[in-house]
Amino acid sequence: MEQLLHFACPCNFGLESVLAGELKRLGAREVTAADGRVDFRGTAEDIPRANLWLRTAERVLVVLGSFRATSFSQLFDEVEKLPFEEFIGKKDRFPVKGWSLNSQLHSVPDCQSIIKKAAVKRLGKKYGVAWFEETGALYQIQFSILKDTVTIMLDTSGQGLHKRGYRPVSNLAPIKETLAAGILDIARIYPDTRLYDPFCGSGTFLVEAALKARNLAPGLRRRFAAESWSCLPAGVWQAQRGEALSKIRREVTFRAFGSDISPEALEISAGSAKRAEVSGLVELRQMDVRDFQVPEEKSIVVCNPPYGERLLDLQEARELCRVMGRVFRPSDRVGYFIISSLEDFEHLFGRRADKRRKLYNGMVKCQLYMYFPQKG
Repeated sequence: MEQLLHFACPCNFGLESVLAGELKRLGAREVTAADGRVDFRGTAEDIPRANLWLRTAERVLVVLGSFRATSFSQLFDEVEKLPFEEFIGKKDRFPVKGWSLNSQLHSVPDCQSIIKKAAVKRLGKKYGVAWFEETGALYQIQFSILKDTVTIMLDTSGQGLHKRGYRPVSNLAPIKETLAAGILDIARIYPDTRLYDPFCGSGTFLVEAALKARNLAPGLRRRFAAESWSCLPAGVWQAQRGEALSKIRREVTFRAFGSDISPEALEISAGSAKRAEVSGLVELRQMDVRDFQVPEEKSIVVCNPPYGERLLDLQEARELCRVMGRVFRPSDRVGYFIISSLEDFEHLFGRRADKRRKLYNGMVKCQLYMYFPQKG
């Protein structure tokens, strides 16, 4: 498997350029971004490397092929041409799941069945068997059908990459780890950054920023589906984990300061920081945002305030924006990065953002409002 493989990494809408930048820094080749996805080329070693290091990707998929199909017979014939045997062994499991949008092949269960039958036929010919026991390693086949274009992939990640392993529980409305990491990439975290989150909740911003400051690979504390793949070179996962461990910054001056009105949220934040092994970089205190003081040193404030979708009613959320506008005063030392779904956020906050970026928090359309330090 020394040939270049085609990979696809789904991501949050709005973070495609951030993920593309991550991949380029990892040395990925032929990086191209599309809506909600970034593709690249790489070798088998990029399977563990990408899974261990990517902070904003949802998963890492090997693309086996892409083609146009408007009938079930076309779908079967094209799937049968794909080189499943280069990955899947005689005893391995290969279930099928996927989705279809704006396509003539709109029945997902029918597409699942046909893709499975085509894969069985292809592998049956290669291995000279008519039946597969499927008791071995898991090779999850994923398909997408968009405007009659079918893409067949193998999932190397297993659980979504946002599941870092440090947050088994959360508060009622957590921000996804991958989205938080993307916002922090935009805000720029360095080994000496001072970060404040006055709505820290489950501590996601605090932990993700600390991991980035220490150059700690977000996937080090979890396992991946492809770790059991026999088609990968022996020792490749161990080697990549060892390399990731060697790149951790042991001494940094970074500090994250989190506050929340809820003692339960602070307890969850403390647990997350401890499991992520960054407790020494995180300070927590119970505090109402009304008591927030603009830091005197160079800092950034990054937060995901409640915006009326789940935790507060809309009127309370709007009043909270007015409070933030009063306490998040302009400063030549402090930048603010606030994600909100409220369309009149800037009016409520009292200042127009220096820059905005459209993002999605789950299914909720949001904007990231950016207020940079004021010069002069």
